[in-house]
Amino acid sequence: MIIFESILLVILLLIFIIDIIPIFITWSNRIHIGRWTSSDLWNENITKIGVKWLNNTPKMKVTDNTRLIIVDILKKNYTKSAIQSWQEASLLMGLSEVEGNTKDKIKKEIKVYLDKNFDKNGMWINKPKEVDSAIVAYAVMNLEFIDINKYKESFDYMYNLITNNIGEEGTVKYRSFMDKYRYLDTIGFVCPFLISYGYKYKKRECIDLAIKQITSYNKYGFDDKVFLPYHAYKINDKSHLGLNGWGRGLGWYALGLIDSYNLLSDEDEYKSLLRDNIIKLAEIIVKYQCENGNWNWTITREEARADSSTTAILCWFLLNASSIECISEKCIMSYNKGMQYLMKVTRRNGIVDFSQGDTKDIGVYSQLFDKMPFTQGLAIRSINKYKNMK
Repeated sequence: MIIFESILLVILLLIFIIDIIPIFITWSNRIHIGRWTSSDLWNENITKIGVKWLNNTPKMKVTDNTRLIIVDILKKNYTKSAIQSWQEASLLMGLSEVEGNTKDKIKKEIKVYLDKNFDKNGMWINKPKEVDSAIVAYAVMNLEFIDINKYKESFDYMYNLITNNIGEEGTVKYRSFMDKYRYLDTIGFVCPFLISYGYKYKKRECIDLAIKQITSYNKYGFDDKVFLPYHAYKINDKSHLGLNGWGRGLGWYALGLIDSYNLLSDEDEYKSLLRDNIIKLAEIIVKYQCENGNWNWTITREEARADSSTTAILCWFLLNASSIECISEKCIMSYNKGMQYLMKVTRRNGIVDFSQGDTKDIGVYSQLFDKMPFTQGLAIRSINKYKNMK
């Protein structure tokens, strides 16, 4: 009996320790948060974290549970590979923007990443099962210091995965079994890849598909009164699902829109279409920016919590949208306010904090706010592009 009680006590103690350690680490790392006075020093430190994380990316939780997390781990419901793909892609894209003394070190880390994830023929070692990974393929495709054609087999694989997920009405499904819905996330996941792949390998149908994905969502997935998207819409009756104005969802749309616009040649017939779209969206985004420079996780609700992932992704959008003359000044002003906010929520070790956790389902949004490699990569990407633009 004593042995049984001792074993039970040890098990309970271990469960308690597993629960309490992450909470304690997060609390201690937030001491002296936001004491950054130099953007250059801030950039240096967030980039160091990005380099560190690229090949040791923190696992993102798919659960909001903070108690008995051992149960989620045992059920394999603690993290999922699909979530990790866009974390890694963001770090890749961010680090590829960095110039200066650390560039050689970054190139080495990126090569390590590529060797870990692709075989000697450039094919995925672990072939993706979801279209989320198109954003990784897009990030690799835009690396300037490698032989892109080595990875063509992986790009072809990703294109085939996307085309196998096209529904009857001609747009891309978020998951193969989700015939009835179209998700906002797909704009950011697949559209930039499709346009980049289409130009690189002379497949006009890829570009057409990307634009159709965007324009279909414009038509069916947006509120008629306010130019803000819903999380999803139903194919049969075009009814809206989830929140209108979910921050990171808006960010996925903004990312897909602005990167697609940047990739299109000036002569492309779709360029002016996306330009008008960007102008309209930029006006809305600036309107809903909070006084502190952030955007909330529901951008239309002042009482909602600030979300660093939304803020980082919208800063990237605004920085790039500033190339359009008629909105340039207001975009740069809003971008600078947003980046100042991100500095204020960066831990003393360089980790950008307070990003909303992973979404569970349509209309089911996390209320945990913590570090996120996706946000880190976007902050790196934005500040370094801004430096390179000067």
